[in-house]
Amino acid sequence: MLDTINLPLILIAALLATGSPGPATLNIAGTAMTAGRPYALAVAGGVATGSLMWSTAAAFGLGAVMLANAWMFELLRYAGAGYLIFLAFKSARSALKPGDMAPKTVQYTSLRRAYAGGLALHLTNPKPILFFGSLYAIGVPPQASPQTLLIIIAAMAVQSTLVFNGYALLFSSAPAVRGYLRLRRWFEGAFALAFGYAGFKILTTRLS
Repeated sequence: MLDTINLPLILIAALLATGSPGPATLNIAGTAMTAGRPYALAVAGGVATGSLMWSTAAAFGLGAVMLANAWMFELLRYAGAGYLIFLAFKSARSALKPGDMAPKTVQYTSLRRAYAGGLALHLTNPKPILFFGSLYAIGVPPQASPQTLLIIIAAMAVQSTLVFNGYALLFSSAPAVRGYLRLRRWFEGAFALAFGYAGFKILTTRLS
């Protein structure tokens, strides 16, 4: 069933994409250090769900449809950039506050909101649809059966869930929280720059 594709290579490419620093992983790490492990795991669950939705959509052709209809991609692009700029503003405002503030749940008031925030962040980020669209277009032959596509989707879903939850567990550890408390303003400033840069890149990206 999988003799026409290289599943390990596909998973390695997906691992590099999901594990590399970006808006999703930064938001999980920031939530873990400021709000705690349960909230970070909820955000990670939302991000993993968004990743699964984009992967499924790309596998069954929605990615190609979106890229062929520029207005759909543009709508997603502006929504994603706006959300990232909003996160950058919140991080910058926190970075400007003096003192060693203790971690507190200022961004999400419930686990449900944390999950929804992670999902919204990933669904409004054009990077996943571009990545998954390219991955399925290049790494999976057009004649691949639905069973093969489902195996690939499931394998990447398990891998991304492990990666995102790993970020939540790692950055909610006691050493990470202590490091955050010592360098809170630097962390928040770095998050503000990273979110702002990501939003700017999305705004200035054009389909070729």
